[in-house]
Formats: sequence, structure tokens, C-alpha cells
Amino acid sequence: MELSSAEAASTRFLGLTQRSVSEDLGCRRGDFSRKHYGSVELLISSDADGAIQRAGRFRVENGSSDENTDYTPGTWHRTDVHLENPEYHTRWYFKYFLGKVHQNYIGTDAEKNPFFLSVVLSDQNNQRIPQYHSILWRKTGTQKICLPYSPTKTLSVKSILSAMSLDKFEKSPREIFHPEIQKDLLVLEEQEGSVNFKFGVLYAKDGQLTDDEMFSNETGSESFQRFLHLLGDTVTLKGWTGYRGGLDTKNDTTGTCSIYTIFQGHEIMFHVSTMLPYSRENKQQVERKRHIGNDIVTIVFQEGDESSPAFKPSMIRSHFTHIFALVRYNKQNDSYRLKIFSEESVPLFGPPLPSPPVFTNHQEFRDFVLVKLINGEKATLETPTFSQKRQRTLDMLIRSLYQDMMPDLHRVNNMLNRRSFSDVLPESPKSTRKKEEARQAEFVRLGQALKLKTTVKGDTTAHLATTSFCKKEPWESQSFCSNFPHEVVCADSWGQSLLVSTDAGILLIDDGQPSVQVFDKTLQIKQMHVLEALDLLIARTDKGKDSRLLVFRLSAVQKDIETKQIIRSKYDCRENKLERTKGCHLYAINTHHGSELRIVVAIRNKLLLVTKKYNPHHSLTSSSVLSSPESPVEEFQYIREICLSDPPVVMTLVDGPTGESDNMICVAYRHQFDLVNESTGESYRLHHVETNKVNFVAAIDVYEDGEAGLLLCYNYVCQYRKVYPFSGGSLLIQPSAYDFHFSWNQVPYAVVCAFPYILAFTTDSIEIRLVVNGNLVHTAVVPELQLVASRSDIYFKATAAVSGSSDSSSKEMSSKSSPQTPTAYEKPECPLSSLEGEIPCRNLYKIPLSNLVGRSIERPLKSPLAPKVIATTTSSGIASLPVTHSLSLSRMEIKEIASRTRKELLGLLDEPIPRTESAQKHKKVPRRQSDPKQGAVRSTSSDSLKQNNNKKKRLAGKVISNNAVSL
Repeated sequence: MELSSAEAASTRFLGLTQRSVSEDLGCRRGDFSRKHYGSVELLISSDADGAIQRAGRFRVENGSSDENTDYTPGTWHRTDVHLENPEYHTRWYFKYFLGKVHQNYIGTDAEKNPFFLSVVLSDQNNQRIPQYHSILWRKTGTQKICLPYSPTKTLSVKSILSAMSLDKFEKSPREIFHPEIQKDLLVLEEQEGSVNFKFGVLYAKDGQLTDDEMFSNETGSESFQRFLHLLGDTVTLKGWTGYRGGLDTKNDTTGTCSIYTIFQGHEIMFHVSTMLPYSRENKQQVERKRHIGNDIVTIVFQEGDESSPAFKPSMIRSHFTHIFALVRYNKQNDSYRLKIFSEESVPLFGPPLPSPPVFTNHQEFRDFVLVKLINGEKATLETPTFSQKRQRTLDMLIRSLYQDMMPDLHRVNNMLNRRSFSDVLPESPKSTRKKEEARQAEFVRLGQALKLKTTVKGDTTAHLATTSFCKKEPWESQSFCSNFPHEVVCADSWGQSLLVSTDAGILLIDDGQPSVQVFDKTLQIKQMHVLEALDLLIARTDKGKDSRLLVFRLSAVQKDIETKQIIRSKYDCRENKLERTKGCHLYAINTHHGSELRIVVAIRNKLLLVTKKYNPHHSLTSSSVLSSPESPVEEFQYIREICLSDPPVVMTLVDGPTGESDNMICVAYRHQFDLVNESTGESYRLHHVETNKVNFVAAIDVYEDGEAGLLLCYNYVCQYRKVYPFSGGSLLIQPSAYDFHFSWNQVPYAVVCAFPYILAFTTDSIEIRLVVNGNLVHTAVVPELQLVASRSDIYFKATAAVSGSSDSSSKEMSSKSSPQTPTAYEKPECPLSSLEGEIPCRNLYKIPLSNLVGRSIERPLKSPLAPKVIATTTSSGIASLPVTHSLSLSRMEIKEIASRTRKELLGLLDEPIPRTESAQKHKKVPRRQSDPKQGAVRSTSSDSLKQNNNKKKRLAGKVISNNAVSL
């Protein structure tokens, strides 16, 4: 067995790539590439007499700088076409709360602004991971977070609000017990935006330059009809029961037919200009403009070749349409060309157009267009035009609901209400347990009725009707090592292998091969970097006074493995210690070190700058292995020492544009991120964190068109800040138009940037967002997750159910245990614990960087590792309904609730709905002295809520109607 291990190790080392680290990490970090999302231009058009009609500023996205660039048609593939902020990640109250027992609280902050808090304990995607889902409703919008559940540690309302950066109150939160509160909170959630979409489709003939001409086309060409057939199906409007997008489905006043489709669970109705009513007397075609002119997004299908006058948004007289998608069809090669115009206030949204923006695969074109337009409408709702109206509506709804609730809550003085700041889901006192059970049963019944009614009404997505079932997502993992028994401290990739620091020593692991011990367990490495191009292994050992920075030649380590020499111990590494690094608790290296490697070592509040000049002869070749001395310590030189006010928690080296005297160090300590000049030691405040408790996670260096920027990650927040170069001895730090921030749904302990994605790792999930705008694209549930390495490919350790049969090979077990990340159409139908004959174990998994990076916009990005084909199992892709968590009710009670709910929705009940059996039994029990008061309060509150429900819905409906966003 030892011989095979050594031979395997020798074989994998001989195949190591010679690629430079700077090239690898250049692919890894990528650029923000905002230029690929278009540049803002002033677009002016003129009428037939030459008079300027309208001037507007739009971001023009065409995938290339020259529309007439020659291109070679071919099949185009990419992996970054995703819906941003998908509905199943945003409609939390509908998904996790409604129809389940949960708690709702009301209070006011220090500025006397009312807020509502909803908390539910749920099993995340039925993966045996109980979590608290929390929603904070405020006038500025909703904030959502997940908090871990611990059976030994109770969670209080105060701790939840503190995690949401709400620590000071004018009035402490109090719990709301009325089931009718669910109706109002559902109305609040509807302010997030539309679930279904209506898009305009305008047909323009060659040479038409005004909206009157375009809207006056009675019919479209054959190519236009094929384009409509590609978008969706032709449906008859009269009697149509699906999403209608504001069209008349009774009297044919808006036409007889339209185009309709369902895409990834979202219903889409297209307002097609040639299908809407046409009037020969009305040259402006007001009926057509009434629908298309009030759509946020409009597709313009323009006939003619590229030399014809191009469409411009200023040709359409609409102050409401924010996004135009210009589509041209080329008959010669059967391809479509796409161009996107976005009003300048619309935030960036993906996916970026390819270069050139030409599609020969029609199905891929359809998917790209629909994803782009859905993301575009969601982004438009964040513009001041819509967000301010939405915030005003939300503020009025919350204040109105607060005024209705608080007078009744002040009258209530019982044990249940006094637990407002205690446990979130406490056990009720025995004297009131029956009363609480009856209340919960009624609470669940009303919630389930609302959920079913919302689904029937069409205000939620159609989960079964989705596309791209078999699409392989770029973040799907591969099994790397099954049943890994050791605790992982840190790791880094070495070619196709993984060098891992464990409780048993330093191991070298390869897929399907026995592990090889490199150092014994006396050498406890806490942090490491494998730099293949420099033939270096950098490691930080131990902790406290005995901590040191060690440097090894990879070639020497490789030689020890190949020759099967004695395994090195801590005593054997005395010659590899860097001087003056004793007591270090953290270090960082520069990621682009083509000419010079820089290391900053933190020893308490002191920074030690060390450099190593790049020597091309020290690359990993056979000649360098023989000629280089075994220890590279002498090649490093001490530069200077910088003192800080406090020990840093996070450090990142930022490369300046010249590299002479403008390199910087980003450090995080206390409540702030600072930038330190490597040359002078001067410190500049980059960002101050305004919260009581700060958990610093990372500061990730990214580059936008060659200029440095930083993603500052702390608590739930990730904020992008542009870093300006030093000018005249000072650093320009000022707000940039491109600065943005977003909040994670869970507190991460590590953040990894793999452009175009940024991944947050928590104890049980991977949250995946886009770097360019922070929008969420997916959340993968991974039980007992631990990030292992991420400098190139991403490796993590997790628990999975592996077949316990002894005749299964390791490869078969690896494929079965690979945690396929659940998608909207792939949700497990039963918890893992219900699978018989399976035992949980800890495995190592790998997400290849090449899958995440995919195809670059400008050029193909090279993978830092040699391509390696690993067979993985893929899901069947069969759609299934989302699973509803079981309720703590008997089977008879659930059956009764379902029966009464069905009759209520069908209008078969003419009398008030009876209470549950438990409630009827409780009615016969003699009440205490305080019970009549409580009953009166609930009755009064219930009546007042019902009286104000219509007022609030009219208020919300009015603003939504003004926004022309159909719900």
C-alpha cells in the first residue's frame, strides 16, 4: 500500500502545471466589467422637420463597441444566465410563515417609527437543519435573516433585532396574537414587487422612426410571427383564467388573442402591438399605447439590416418604460442580435450580453431574453421612481396597522403578552396551554386559507410549469474524498491535489487516491499558501508566542514524498523559520506577484512587511530542483515595520496602479476598515461600521477596469468601495457612483469571490450572489458545512448520507454522496433521516473554478488547473411540488381544516366558519376573571382589523396601479 501511495504521489507531482499564480488569480478575481453592462449615453431623436423631440439618458448595452463587427455564427454556451433574486428566495412570508405556527411582534424604534417582526422556526428545505427565519418590516423595506437553532440556547426577540442592527427602541416589541395579522403582513410583502410579468412587444418596419408609425402596423412580417412563436403560445383571451397582465378576458376589448408563457415558475403576458385593437381613425393608436406605454419593459422587433437607421428609446414617448430590448433578425444565418437600453437610474442587472450579441441557437436566445427582461424589471423597481412610491405605501400601511393594533394591545395584560422580550417559541404555562392550542389551530387555519386563496388568485408563481429542468448549475459540486475522518484546520490546492492541515498532521489528498502524510502532527499549521510558480509553501504555525512563519520549497517537499524519506516533524523545520515573525497571529500575501512577492505579517498590533524578489529560475523545473538550496529563507528580506492602534482581524494587500509607492494594506479592527500605505505607514479610514457588535469576515480585492476596489464583508453586510490611488502623498477616499452594498440572508464565516459570483459560507448553506450587483441567484443547503480551501478550486467538508453497503466502491459512494444543490424544481420530498440503511459521514467536495468562471465576456478564462474529467451523477430533473412542513395537529384536525378551507374558497359556506374542536371544548370551560376582558379585546381588534383591511388594500392597490406593476 505504501508503494502505491508513493507512486501515485510521484505521478501527480510530475504532471503539475507551470502556470503563473498571477495569471491564475487574475482569472479568479476577474474584473467588475461594468463596461459590459453598457455606458450611459444621451440619446436624441428628431422628427421629420428636424426638431428635437426628446432627449434622454440611457445605458446602452450591445455586447461590443461596434455593432457592425464581423462575427462567425456558431453555437454559444454560457453558465451565468440566472434569474436574480428569484421568487422562492424573496417571498419568505408566503413560503415559510403562512399556514404555519409563527410569532409576530410590534414595536417602535428610537425615532418612533413603527416596525413589525415575524419569526418562525422551520426546517430549511427539509434538510434536517432547523432555523429561525426572521422578517423585519420597516418603512424603508423588509430585512430578512436566518438564525441558527440551538436546543440548549434560547433565542430572544432582543437578540434577533440586535442581529438586524436594531438595538434601541422607543417602545419594546409586544407579541400580536390575532390570526388576522397574517392578511396584513401578506399585503406588506406584496410591496416587494410583481411575481408575474407583462412585457410590451412593439413591431417596427424598416425605416420607421416614430412611435406613431410603429404603433400603426396592423400586421407583422413572417419573421416577427416566428419570433412571437418563440416567446410563447398564442392564447384566446376570452375566458382566459391564467395571468392576464391587465388584458380584458371577458369582452375582447383588448383584442382576441395574445402571447403567453410560463418561465421558471413566472407567468408572462406579452402586450403585442399587432394583436391589440387597431383604429384607422386614431393615428396615435391610444389603445395600444395605453398598454405598451405603461409597461416597464418593452421589446422592439425592428426589421431591416444593420445599415438601416437603428431604434432609439427617444423615439417612444413614454415616461414609464425604463428598459427597451431591441431585437433584429438576420435571415442569412438565421440568427438574432440583441441590444438593451436601460434608463440611467436602473441598477445594473445581468446577464451581460455576449460579444458580439448574436444568437444562432433560438432556444438559448429565448432563455437569455426572458431572464434579462425579468431581471431588468426587478432592477427597475429599485429606481427612485418606484422605490420611493413603494416606501411611502409601506410606511402608510405599517403606520395604519400600528395605530389599529396598539390600543388593543395596551388593554391586554395576561401571561402570554408579557413574554414579548423572552423566548421566541416558548412553552405556554399549563393554565393557558389549551387556550394557546386553540389559538394556534385557528391561526394555522386562516394562514392555510390565505395561502390557498393567494395561489388560486395567481399572486404566486406556478411552481410546476418551469423550464430548463436538466440545466447543470455551475456551482454543482463533485465528490473529492469520501468519509474523511480528520478535523480540517486549513488547506490549499496543489495542482489537482489538496494539501490539508489536520489533527493528524499535514496530508496530501487526491481524488480516489490514498492520502500521503507530508508532516507529522507535531507541526500544527493554521494558515498556508501553496505558490507553485514560485516553488514555495508558506505556512503559519501554532498560536501565541510560539507562532512562526515557515517557508518551504515545494520541490523539496515533493522529493521527500517521492523518495519516501522520513516524515518531517516540527523539529525538522527549524531552518525554515522566517526571522522576526515570532508571535504572528495572521499574515497576507499579494495575489499579483509577477515581479515581487509581498508578505505582511501581523504580530499583535505590529505589521511586518517582507518581500521576495521573483526569480524565474526558481520555477518548478528539474534543473531548479537540483540547483536551488533546500531552504528559501535567505531569499526573503525585511523591509519595514508599521504600527497600528489595534491588532488586525482581517488583512488584504491591494496592488496600486504603479506598484512603486502606492501599494496598500486593508486592515480591519475595532469598528472600522482602514487603508495603510505600505511605503509610509500612513493610515486612512475606509469605512466605519455603525453597529454595537462587529464580526469581520473578509476584505476581498477586486478590480474594475484596472482600478482597485474592495468588497468589505462583516456581519450580514457586504459593501463595495472603490479604492483611489495615492495622490500627492494622500489617498482619495470618497463615495463613488459604483459603490453598493447588500445583506446576506445568513451570517457567513467565510466569503469567496469567483467572478461573476460571490459565495458566502455558513454552517449549513452556501449563498451565491453576483459580484456586479449583489443580487441573489441561489442558496444551496449543505449540512454541517466547513470551507476547506478556496484560492483556486473551492473545497469544502460536509455531512451527507452515504450508502452503508460494503460492496460499494469509493467512486460509487462519492457519486451518491455528492450534495446536489437543491433548485426551485429539485427539492427533496423527505428529510434525510427517513432514508433507511444510510449513515451520515463527513466527505470532502470540490466546486471547480472553471465551472464558476465559465466563459469570459471578452476572452475565455483559463482554468488554473489542468482539465480533469470526473463522472458525477445528475438529477433526473423531474419537477415536484415544494414540501409543506408538517404541523403539530392531529390528522382529524388537518382534515377538518382542509375541508372548511375548500368550502370557504368555493363560496359554499353561508354561515360563519366554526372553530376547531379544541376551541369548542374550551368554550365550555368557565373563564377566569380576566378572560372576558381578553375576549372583548380580541373581538374589538378583529373587527377593527376587518374594517381597515379594505382601506389598506385600496391604498396599496392605488399605488401599485400608479406604478403599473400588476400583482
